[in-house]
Amino acid sequence: MPVRQDGDVDGLGARLRELRTQAGATLAEVSAQTGISVSTLSRLESGGRRATLELLLPLARAYGVTLDELVDAPPTGDPRVHLRPVRRHGATYLPLTRRPGGLQAYKQILPPRWPKSPVLKRHEGYEWLYVLSGRVRLLLGEQDLLLEAGEVAEFDTRVPHYVGNPGPETAELLNLFGPQGEQLHVRARPGS
Repeated sequence: MPVRQDGDVDGLGARLRELRTQAGATLAEVSAQTGISVSTLSRLESGGRRATLELLLPLARAYGVTLDELVDAPPTGDPRVHLRPVRRHGATYLPLTRRPGGLQAYKQILPPRWPKSPVLKRHEGYEWLYVLSGRVRLLLGEQDLLLEAGEVAEFDTRVPHYVGNPGPETAELLNLFGPQGEQLHVRARPGS
């Protein structure tokens, strides 16, 4: 928010005067309601006094507006993640995190019968996957697992592994990948 040389946030004095006028109140009435002196209120409206939080909070309450409305703050940014999908060898990866390093999250979309033949891979890291829809085949070392929607797997990626879609429909999964040693902390486990 731009600040003039005298310390007034652009337009704040005029905004305060406008709110007081709309309320049909005099400086003396606002002073009685807020405990702020008439002199201070007058200087705030004229831009001769720097606005502080201690002055703005009671004024916002008196005028029945939020602090953001009082200072005409710009709207906050969109919190949604808008990252571009990446296609690799027929599968689609939608990144859900932006920061480099550390834990990374992806939504993975695997086309039917993908890939044509399993290839085991290994690399540094730790992986957690949750099947959203369809079926996913996980080869992990000597294990051959078929995961259904709602099932979860987590594993050290130094173990040879393969994740694929053996089914006739598209499979979707959430995938979290972290550097070696960064395991997920599960707070609750199902009963035995």
